[in-house]
Amino acid sequence: MTDFVLVRHGETVWHAGNRYAGRADVALTERGARQADALADWVRGQRFDAVLHSPLSRARLTAAPAARVLGIEPREDARLYEIDFGRGEGLSLDEMRDRFPREHAAFLRDPVAHHLPGGEDPRAAAARARSCLEETARELPAGRVLVVGHNALFRVLLCDLLGIELGAYRQVFPVLDNATATEVRLCGDPGGARPALLRFNAPTRTGAPEPA
Repeated sequence: MTDFVLVRHGETVWHAGNRYAGRADVALTERGARQADALADWVRGQRFDAVLHSPLSRARLTAAPAARVLGIEPREDARLYEIDFGRGEGLSLDEMRDRFPREHAAFLRDPVAHHLPGGEDPRAAAARARSCLEETARELPAGRVLVVGHNALFRVLLCDLLGIELGAYRQVFPVLDNATATEVRLCGDPGGARPALLRFNAPTRTGAPEPA
């Protein structure tokens, strides 16, 4: 069994406007950089066998301090890209409602069956992320792996792993905060034990809470 600690990247410059950041390479804020440093403090003294991250800079820069502390060369994997939000990229939900109201309403009803226009099917995104984890589990069958990635991708991945209807990901997992830890246990053998959720959205900051 392999344990994966899934960490959403630090806060970005689109966070305050609640804008959908898919494939856009959005920068971390100063607070996001501090969250990356806090993650590095959190992993200190823990056992990790690998560090994986999305190709987007917000994930790479969040993973880098932790990888340095662990003495591990981080590995970039394109299967960990955030979901492509198509015409919703860079917009808030209110702006989507104004620009394409019918598609916006359908998305709110079922964000998988009616994913954002021009965007990626979340089922395909969940499948690629799962393949990354399963391949790593076969490589490190008793390992513990830090994976730094993205909000929507991790939520559809969790649904896929746990047998939850993907269209319910926004209701079942409504919040995944920046730089928090979600841990899942996965067997690399397709006939092995079912995936298990060990913790969800757990803080990684070791000191006093940082003001928003």
